[in-house]
Order: sequence, then structure tokens, then C-alpha cells
Amino acid sequence: MVDLLTLAAFVPAALALNLTPGADMLFCFGQGMRSGPRAAMAASAGISTGSFVHVTIAGLGLGAVIAQAPWAFDVIRWVGVLYLLYLAAQVLRESGDTTDRAPGLTARKAFVTGLLVNLTNPKVILFVLAFLPQFVRPDAGSVLGQFLVLGFVISLGGLVINGAVGVFASGIGRRMVRGGKALGWITSGIFVALAARLAVMERV
Repeated sequence: MVDLLTLAAFVPAALALNLTPGADMLFCFGQGMRSGPRAAMAASAGISTGSFVHVTIAGLGLGAVIAQAPWAFDVIRWVGVLYLLYLAAQVLRESGDTTDRAPGLTARKAFVTGLLVNLTNPKVILFVLAFLPQFVRPDAGSVLGQFLVLGFVISLGGLVINGAVGVFASGIGRRMVRGGKALGWITSGIFVALAARLAVMERV
């Protein structure tokens, strides 16, 4: 399993990555603004679960196969783009139904949405394949076990940090509640930006 010295080196590196603004953090920010703190934490939990799935796939060796198959990368990427655009359109439709703040996502739906957004981002598994092996020692026991331990650490850090960002954003959303359609446009814009980022993404 992972020894304490390796873990001591990994935790600060993982936290630094968790604190770096990215698509996951932006997604949780948007969920917090739109649907409140519970949905933000649920979305963060969904993203962390998705990350752990990616880590498990990488530990099993399937990630390397996906990384070497351009068509698989592109299929997953464009599914993600279409899903994010669907979310953007859904938010705009809901915000146009009333001048009041449209109901946001339930915690359960926010979790599933976060999970799907993470799983349809193929760049995550490429990151896992590039980053985690640096801290895995084949002579230290089960490689899959080491991947799972390191994946748990980075997923837990992401859960806390992205969740905190989403909860903070929920306060902004409450103050903007009178904005009605403006809040919907902002949230939708976040989803469109994430879709555009995924669409122009390169494999390397």
C-alpha cells in the first residue's frame, strides 16, 4: 500500500491541484448560484465520485487503452459537450418560465449531473494517468490498491474545496434572486463556457 512518506508528498500536491480553478470548481460555483448550498455539495460529491471512477479505471489499466484510442476520446468529449449545452438550454427555459427564481436542481439531480459532467470529461482520465503514477510504487504492493488510496485523497480534497466554493456561490445567488432571468443567463453561460472548453480540448 501507499507508505507514509509517499502520502506526505502526495497530499500537498493533491490539495494544490484541488485549489486550482478549473471546470469542476466552475461547475459547482454555477450549481451553488442556481440551486443553493445542498445542491452545490451534492454536485461536488458527484464530481468526486466521477473522479474516483476515473482513478479506478486507470488502476485497472483500462485508462491507458482509452488514452490511446482517439475515437474513444472524441466520443466521450462530444457527449460531454452536448450534455453541457443541454443543461444550458434547460436552465434558460426554466428561468424564462417565471419572473421569480426558477426552482433549482434537487440534491439528487445535482449529484447525478456532477457525476455525468465529470465522467464525460476524458481529460480527467488523461490527468490521472499522468499524475498518479508518479506516486505509485510497484514494489509496494497492489498497484490498484495504491491508485484507490491516492484517488480517495484527491477526491476527498475536491469534495471539500469544490463544495465550499459552491456554498459560497449560493450566498451570491440568494442576493441575486431578484435578478430572475439574469441569474439564469449567468448559470447558462457557465455551462456554455464549460462546453466550449471541452469542445476545443486537445488530447495532449
